[in-house]
Amino acid sequence: MGAQQRVFKAKISSTSSLRKIFKAMELIAASRIQKAIARVKGSTPYAQALTRAVSAVATLSNVDHVLTTEREDVRSAAVVVMGPDRGFAGAYSSNVIKQAEELVELLQAEGKQVKLYTVGRKPETYYTFRDRAIERSWTGISETPTYEDAREIGQTLLGSFEAGSAGGGVDELYLVFTRFKSSVAYDPEYLRLLPLEVVDAPEAPGNQAPAAGGEVFPLYEFEPSSEAVLDALLPKYIESRILAALLNASASEQAARQQAMNTAVDNADELIKTYTRLANNARQAEITAEISEIVGGADALASSGVAD
Repeated sequence: MGAQQRVFKAKISSTSSLRKIFKAMELIAASRIQKAIARVKGSTPYAQALTRAVSAVATLSNVDHVLTTEREDVRSAAVVVMGPDRGFAGAYSSNVIKQAEELVELLQAEGKQVKLYTVGRKPETYYTFRDRAIERSWTGISETPTYEDAREIGQTLLGSFEAGSAGGGVDELYLVFTRFKSSVAYDPEYLRLLPLEVVDAPEAPGNQAPAAGGEVFPLYEFEPSSEAVLDALLPKYIESRILAALLNASASEQAARQQAMNTAVDNADELIKTYTRLANNARQAEITAEISEIVGGADALASSGVAD
């Protein structure tokens, strides 16, 4: 019986140590998620202003730009999978990869060749383990992405898109990431980043023109030309969209890790209670056995005394 108590006490000790680790990771994720949410909110005004400017130029100039023109023969597409660098985030990584696999199957069903790009070690490991070719991967940036990271990714993807399938590049570009809604709601999704979808707005009287979303734009004169303005704005727009996706993914990762660690702490508490109860039962059984031996010995002595 003593051996059982030692086993349960060892399990209680190891589980308590793990609980401390899980609790520390939960607190770290809780502090980081607030910073991640602040970064998402901080980048929103810039992204909205840039989107408004790009929409105004593309809508009012009627210019066929390489980044906004649909290609007739689409033969290849790039899929950028944004996942975590570390684990302990529950089903966050698997959900992103599952969404990416659904998109890949959809594109392949349309007869398109898919080229994979990954952000984070988890997606990279997933595809490498399955001997799936990865065109380019970026690691170590999933938790704290910067604008420089988004610029590097954007320049790589733009170069591949401008080359086109005829030049060894791609004709379409998709992002797969997790959109952050709240600390308990974050859903994986994908969006087509290139070519840009620009909807022509109808003409409006006076000195204003409505945008596709109902917003009213002032009329502009573009200097030196609308083509030059688009050439300058569109790369920044692409980078801002990539940064927004990275920041959403970062906030979602911290939220998922906080929830996973909170669940792990609760499970550790339940295990400690279970092992404590089992240890008490083993101790009680040991005491009962000792009492039974004492009583049995006393009865045996008493019986021998009567016999004498």
